[in-house]
Amino acid sequence: MDPKMLAEVFAAVFIAELGDKTQLATMLFAADKAVSKWTVFTGASLALVVASGIGVLAGTALSQYVSPKAMHYAAGVGFIGIGIWTLVRA
Repeated sequence: MDPKMLAEVFAAVFIAELGDKTQLATMLFAADKAVSKWTVFTGASLALVVASGIGVLAGTALSQYVSPKAMHYAAGVGFIGIGIWTLVRA
């Protein structure tokens, strides 16, 4: 395992997840006094693990047909497009 890559992936995903809809939904579930905080933490954690697993599998499959550089450009354009769409709808 490459510690530098581990730190890079951790930082990128951590920053991307801060303040997003997933975190807000988790906060809303945790605000319910009748719900165990461990249940909320476990459910949210498992969901992120499964979603990340799907991302790894999809990226691995895509890399068979698409160059990493093209995937980076597509991801960048996608993020910019989502940002523009969000601003337009605001």
